[in-house]
Amino acid sequence: MTRESLLSIRGLSAAVEDKPILREVDLEVAQGEVHVLMGPNGAGKTTLGHIAMGDPAYEVTGGSIVFDGQDITELPTDKRSHAGLFLSFQAPVEIPGVPLSSFLRATIEGRPGMEMKNKEFRRRIRQLADELSMDPSYLDRELGVGFSGGEKKKVEMLQLLLLQPKLAILDETDSGLDVDALSVVSKGMESYRRNCDGTLLIITHNTRILEHLDVDRVHVMVRGKVVAEGDSSLIDDIDRNGFEQFGHIAEEAE
Repeated sequence: MTRESLLSIRGLSAAVEDKPILREVDLEVAQGEVHVLMGPNGAGKTTLGHIAMGDPAYEVTGGSIVFDGQDITELPTDKRSHAGLFLSFQAPVEIPGVPLSSFLRATIEGRPGMEMKNKEFRRRIRQLADELSMDPSYLDRELGVGFSGGEKKKVEMLQLLLLQPKLAILDETDSGLDVDALSVVSKGMESYRRNCDGTLLIITHNTRILEHLDVDRVHVMVRGKVVAEGDSSLIDDIDRNGFEQFGHIAEEAE
């Protein structure tokens, strides 16, 4: 059975300070699927994730982004988040003076179906922390301050499970993680998929984290353009032959 498209990116071009960075990108992600966006460093993968989320640092110069049947190309970031989009960052921010629990409380404010009294909220995030094998004392620490890279990624998984978005874009989630942290992140993704019928778009340049997932579709980006697509067998091909094999396709597209 063919699933309905949840995210449809058509002919998307973008620039930073008049420098073209994405070139007519087409990308379709169906509801409930796991998609992977791969490519060498500097290919534009992270840029695509940020533009999908509405980062004002980038100028959209062409094309459209349709999410859950709504054209969100011009929507601000907060509206996209409330519509059900989620983006994890390569380098999560630190906010001194703001406890993690207070930040998480603020993220659910005004979201339909997420109304909770304080006691219920505290119980919920402690339950999620336990599910991710996180020390509950993290919840009282300042957001990101003094956290290791692995701890920051665990916090993002906690936020993902709390918000239960329709689509989660995970940008280099496995970057710099040790085996234990990678296990927790994998557990978070599995829980999101199992309990929320979650849809994932994973941005990465290596395949380590993909070993724990059933991938439906792989997209390869080189020089700001999607140059190849295929099923999960494309991951093995990239492992064997690298991204150089797609260079001539990118050149022909320029």
